[in-house]
Amino acid sequence: MQVEDHFNFLRPDDIRLQGSRIGIETILYEYLFRARTPEEIANYTSLTLEQVYATILYYLHNKEAVGQYITEGLEWGEKMREEQRRNPSTVHKKIRKLRAERDARRKADANPVSL
Repeated sequence: MQVEDHFNFLRPDDIRLQGSRIGIETILYEYLFRARTPEEIANYTSLTLEQVYATILYYLHNKEAVGQYITEGLEWGEKMREEQRRNPSTVHKKIRKLRAERDARRKADANPVSL
């Protein structure tokens, strides 16, 4: 079995573990940026230790390409968050309004006016 056999290469920007909806970036984020061990990653996901190690091995064999993959994914995510901030959905607008009202009530309760 080749290490690539552990993955579904859906698109150049979407590589997932075989039999799951989990992208390699999820495992690599935990491994590279949160310094979690493969065992820790496997324990809190639905993945096997073999899948976690396969992802790490794939990264180590393809550092440049996977680094580019992760960078582009992070940039795309930031672009989408910025777009959502500029053009929030009706639901987001309502949530923001409710939070502002809640915060105003809390502030008023914390600073009562004495007569």
